[in-house]
Amino acid sequence: MAILISFDIDGTLEVGDPPGPLTMDMVRIVQEKGFLIGSCSDRPPTSQRSLWEEYNISVDFAVAKHLLAGVKSEFEADAYYHIGDREDLDRQMALRVGFDFLWPDEAAEKSWFDPDA
Repeated sequence: MAILISFDIDGTLEVGDPPGPLTMDMVRIVQEKGFLIGSCSDRPPTSQRSLWEEYNISVDFAVAKHLLAGVKSEFEADAYYHIGDREDLDRQMALRVGFDFLWPDEAAEKSWFDPDA
């Protein structure tokens, strides 16, 4: 089953401003499990890619938030998730374009991030 996860950065990832609960090691775990991963953030895509490169993580996509719908049309998956910390931008946008939405704390509880699962 192919799963795609779109990560917001600020308030979601430990390297965000403010920091969020999801670690870069957690991102590596799902990538190693074969998940399609990337970011959908208020940050410019070039800034997003630089951040991922700084942590040696090769992402499948890095887009501005208003372009999340394009990610769904570009990548075929059985499930699409966006993880973010804002109701107005992250949750509403994700649901509007057909992604399931998770709050960062809720996502951190998923077995996806368990390296032994």
